[in-house]
Amino acid sequence: MAILDLCDKEIAAVSPASSVAEAIRLMLAHRVGAVAVVDAGRVVGVFTERDVLRKLVLSGRDPEEIPVRQMMTSPVETASPETTSGEALVSMLQHHFRHLPVVDPSGKLLGVLSIRDLLHGQMEELRRQLDSLEEYVASEGPGVIRARD
Repeated sequence: MAILDLCDKEIAAVSPASSVAEAIRLMLAHRVGAVAVVDAGRVVGVFTERDVLRKLVLSGRDPEEIPVRQMMTSPVETASPETTSGEALVSMLQHHFRHLPVVDPSGKLLGVLSIRDLLHGQMEELRRQLDSLEEYVASEGPGVIRARD
């Protein structure tokens, strides 16, 4: 399955000038753990729940007053639509992040892949394989020798 098929259909993205509070509200509204930060149509960063915890909470600053560019993670690792789910998972595990923007060759945001999306995709693939095996066994499969009466 293509990684874009695994991404949420509605992309959560903000501009670098958006406030941290706006980014958090968008994350809550979309029920996601990260938003892409897009400037002039290109991904320039990602703002995540980890950024909220590591950079905002103990700063004592007002999230309505802080531009997301000051708290986002940048530069950000990205994937292309041709990236396989296995390659995406390896990259996410090696670099210890849970969200991976998917971009076209010009850097335009096409979707944001989460580790949860990948796990759901894996579960679906395993279900399909199990269903196929159960169907095979139920039909007794080719070459089955039956006992004679």
